[in-house]
Amino acid sequence: MAKHYDLIAIGGGSGGLSAAERAASYGARCAVIETGRLGGVCVNVGCVPKKIMWYAAHLAHALDDAPSYGFKLDYFDFDWQKLKVARNAFIRQLNEHYLSYLCGAGVELIRGFARWVDARTLEVNSEYYSADHIVIATGSRPQMPELPGAEFGVTSDDFFELNNCPPRVAIVGSGYIAVELAGMFHTLGAEVTLLVRKDQVLRSFDAMLREQLMARLREDGITVLTQTQVRAVARRVSGSLSLHCDGQANVLNVDTLLWAIGRDPNTDALNLPAAGVVMNPNGSIPTDPFQNTNIPGIYAIGDVTEHFHLTPVAIAAGRRLADRLFGGQTDRRLLYENIPTVVFSHPPIGAVGLTEEEARRTYGGAVKIYQTQFRPLYHAFTTRPIQTAMKLVCVGPEEKIIGCHLIGDGADEMLQGFAVAIRMGATKRDFDDTVAIHPTSAEELVTMR
Repeated sequence: MAKHYDLIAIGGGSGGLSAAERAASYGARCAVIETGRLGGVCVNVGCVPKKIMWYAAHLAHALDDAPSYGFKLDYFDFDWQKLKVARNAFIRQLNEHYLSYLCGAGVELIRGFARWVDARTLEVNSEYYSADHIVIATGSRPQMPELPGAEFGVTSDDFFELNNCPPRVAIVGSGYIAVELAGMFHTLGAEVTLLVRKDQVLRSFDAMLREQLMARLREDGITVLTQTQVRAVARRVSGSLSLHCDGQANVLNVDTLLWAIGRDPNTDALNLPAAGVVMNPNGSIPTDPFQNTNIPGIYAIGDVTEHFHLTPVAIAAGRRLADRLFGGQTDRRLLYENIPTVVFSHPPIGAVGLTEEEARRTYGGAVKIYQTQFRPLYHAFTTRPIQTAMKLVCVGPEEKIIGCHLIGDGADEMLQGFAVAIRMGATKRDFDDTVAIHPTSAEELVTMR
């Protein structure tokens, strides 16, 4: 006989944990099914350890800049292994925190892989569990291409297992993971080649951001090869790798190859046909605006869905789903408009709302663009000619701001506050009427002409 709950979340990442904890706060009897470390991709092989590595790279840049500010640094070195040990210890603390978090909330943790038996029943380690509401929050995994020798490469998950910085690295991809890891590897000592299948990186971002980042990557010394695809990989006697390519490179010899070509949803082992849940051809699960799948009582959130594969999005969707199911908030749902996002490149990128291209497709001639590019005060004193660029996308006679796009030091931190204003319907006049904080880069957003 199956053990019954009000809600079961399949997956102990950000989305599943948030849905179960919020539901339990309303008195629901909840469980989370997870076989791996709690916290999901973000905590273990994503946002958190990545940001720690980004901070290390950021410090390396600061050390390069220090002599411009009068510091005398005769010698400095970087110990990748030491940082790895400290980083992993910190991640273990977070894993333990999430276990305490579940226990404190009264949520039961079931260890193992879940498989559907029917629309209300799951099997885990030959035990059966049922629930009125089941949330699919199993996340995603890095893609590996199907080509000869692809297995000699590593993925973004494997990045965190490296014990040192490889001398020569090739990264295949053009998304945020590719450009982030390219910047970290390069700044921490690797010779980096970024292989891009089309003409630019970050193709879903505003053109200004794409162009500015491409220029920054090359100015930093990263080799960016566009219109280039890897066709085969071979391991040489020395242990290095030979990449046989189409495009700007014929044969490229490197020590480490990292695939950053996308991620696949973790749905293939769930036996979803037994529950009748419809999937897209790529394994993702379509949902309506309330996270409902085609089967009543089964929901999907996070990376297994079609939209916005970001940790805060999964958290927000999970909590709002629980509010609706158990908190009496019948219309509660996540609105997928004006969701801010950041790319931890060097320098970082921040974006919220529509790109200029998207706005012109929707509003045509009613769109007005405000844009600026400048060398921030910090870099006025360094030998690195790093520029900051900003764009506001406005529409209509009131010039409502429907897009904000930033690249430059501090863009990651300044975007959050401006995202609040834009979500509340701020206009260009509202920005103009806000007193600037001087001297900052952020002031440019409220003084732009």
